[in-house]
Amino acid sequence: MHRHGYKGRKFGRETDQRLALRRSLMCSLIREQSITTTLARAKEMRRYTEKLITIAKKGGLANRRLLISRLNSVDCANLLMDVIAPQITRDSGYLRIERAGYRKGDNAELGTISFVDDINMEVKKEDK
Repeated sequence: MHRHGYKGRKFGRETDQRLALRRSLMCSLIREQSITTTLARAKEMRRYTEKLITIAKKGGLANRRLLISRLNSVDCANLLMDVIAPQITRDSGYLRIERAGYRKGDNAELGTISFVDDINMEVKKEDK
């Protein structure tokens, strides 16, 4: 058996559970700007989140609706498009993953994923 053409990690979950996990992790990262999770989840989430940030930087109504459908959250999509994306100056590589030790219960390797650029959440909230 070969594994050619199979992208992504399965995490021992079915497709709908895996999609829900990825969406909730992405929304948590957008709200909190930094989260700690297992290293495999962080690496998998980075692939999708960086694409969403690129879409948010382009702007426009169609891209906003695309973000809402990918995140299943209007609040997260608006936060990403209105507050976070305008503050990001780089063209790619928006997120960083740092190793954060091992989890106590099952010794899983942990990683902290965060934005490379400093995001100021309070400045844009006062304008609204």
